[in-house]
Parts: sequence; C-alpha cells; structure tokens
Amino acid sequence: MAKEKDEYKVIKELEDLPGVGETTAEKLRLGGYGDIATLATLEPHDLAESVDIRVDIAKKIIEAAKGAVEIEFQTGYELFEKRQVVRRITTGSKKLDELLGGGVETQALTEFFGKFSSGKSQVGFQLSVNAQKPVEEGGLGGKVAFIDTESTFRPERIKDLAEAAGMDGKQVLENLYVMKAENSDHQILLVEKLEHIVAKENIKLIVIDSLTSQFRADYVGRGSLGERQQKLNKHVHALQRLADTHNLAVYFTNQVMDNPGILFGDPTTPIGGHVLAHAATYRVYLRKGKEGKRIARLVDSPSLPEREIVFKVTAEGVRD
Repeated sequence: MAKEKDEYKVIKELEDLPGVGETTAEKLRLGGYGDIATLATLEPHDLAESVDIRVDIAKKIIEAAKGAVEIEFQTGYELFEKRQVVRRITTGSKKLDELLGGGVETQALTEFFGKFSSGKSQVGFQLSVNAQKPVEEGGLGGKVAFIDTESTFRPERIKDLAEAAGMDGKQVLENLYVMKAENSDHQILLVEKLEHIVAKENIKLIVIDSLTSQFRADYVGRGSLGERQQKLNKHVHALQRLADTHNLAVYFTNQVMDNPGILFGDPTTPIGGHVLAHAATYRVYLRKGKEGKRIARLVDSPSLPEREIVFKVTAEGVRD
C-alpha cells in the first residue's frame, strides 16, 4: 500500500502541517500557537475551539506536530549555564530582596497574596519603576506591561515613586504600558497579544493586579469551578512561556478568602487552588502591621526556605 504523500513532507512551518493553510496558520499565530513545539502539547478540543476548526483536523495537526518535534535532553550543567542569564529586580527593600533570593526573578512567576491594603499593589508599582533602572542598579533596563483588573492603577503613584528614586517621572510613565482587563477572557487575550509586542518594545516585566479578580467574578459557584480552573491553568502557563522565551519577570497579586475548614491558626487562603499553587515559582503572603509595616512570609520557593521579614511602604516607596 502506498504511503500518503504528506508522510514524507518535512514540517518546518505551520503551513507544512496537514489541514493548515494561510488562514488557519494566521489564526494559530494570533492565538499564541506560533511554533510547532507549542502545538504538540495541546489538547485537540482546546485547539479546535481556539482557532475554530473541526476536532478531527485539530487531532491531525497535533499528531503531525508531535512527530516533527525532536526531544532534546540537557544535562544539569547545561541548564545551570542557561540560567546564568537570569536577572532580578530589586523591590526597594534589602530584606524583601533577600527573602526572594535577590529580588523578583526573570523566567519565573512571583505571586504576592494577602488581604486588601496589605501592600500587594504597592510592591507592583515599585517593581514597575525599578524594572526600568539599569541592571547595575537592580533593574532590567526595560519597559513594563501592567494589566489592571481591579482599577487600582494610579499613574500619580508611579510618578511619585520614580521621582523619589531620582528618575524622570514622565519617562517612567511613557515606558509603562497599562491595559485594563474588562473580564477574564479579555485578560487572557491581553496576555496572548503581549507575545507580539514584548520583544519589539523590550518589555522586561509583566505585572497583573490581580490575577484572579476577573476569574472570581466570571465563574461563580461550584458548578463553574472546573471551567474556571482550566482557563486559569492555561493563562498562567501562557505567562510562564512568555517569561521563559523572553527572559522577563512576571509579578502578580492574588486575592484571598477565609478557609472555614481551618479552625485554629490563620484561615487566610489564596484564590486559585492547586493551579496557582503549582504554577507560581515564588509565593509570598503579605500581612499589614502597624505604622506602615508589612510582614512578608515566603511560603513556597524551589530553592529558598520558608521565613518571614518586615518591610515598610512609605511615601517614597517600598523600603526597609
């Protein structure tokens, strides 16, 4: 029996995949599926829904992509050498930097969760300024994308923080791209669109304040929890891909709730369940103290011990 002609076709571009013409390829790229390796990891139903194609065609595309991807293994030392490009943004507090192993890390997702007025947004504002500093001053020498989901972004505060750091407030604001997410689907779309401008605009930090607010509002009740978690899972993985591909940092805040199952101790629990617990590289729990003091506890990290530190949020910004 003769083999199909496509079996011998070398797959290098999206258009080489079976069932993918120029129109479908454009849809795939706009959806954030611009490379063969990404397509190989998708589920057929998710791909079919994303680019509006039949499930059987999506299966053929994914199978062909899997066959075209070469699995490469790396030694631990090779990975160690690759991580030498990782950089960190100073928070403005030496103690908070030490808690995070030197600052907010690129190629990682850093989550700060806590009750209202605990300082989560203030840390995000400070990072949005500090990321624009040169590397030798604790920055990344790049621009910032800020996704606002709770209408908490204040340009006046950014300008004050910049001027307190001896920077040009107007220039700092011009290097800050602010996007307002109207709902969870819009938030997901904004992150997908960032793929096309990150490299072009030299964006080195993405801030989302807060990550879960819109998901919490759009998916109410236990019946919708499964769908919410699936979408949230894809969303955080898209953020991680951006962080890895472009060596940028992702900082997001998270809301909390009181867990009724905890009878003794602090019942404060971050929203997002196991999806965010596994996705976040660094998780920091913030609590408000007296006289502007904040208590930060590192609750999860791949390499650092759990511990607490105290810092302050002042008119000039995050300080020891």
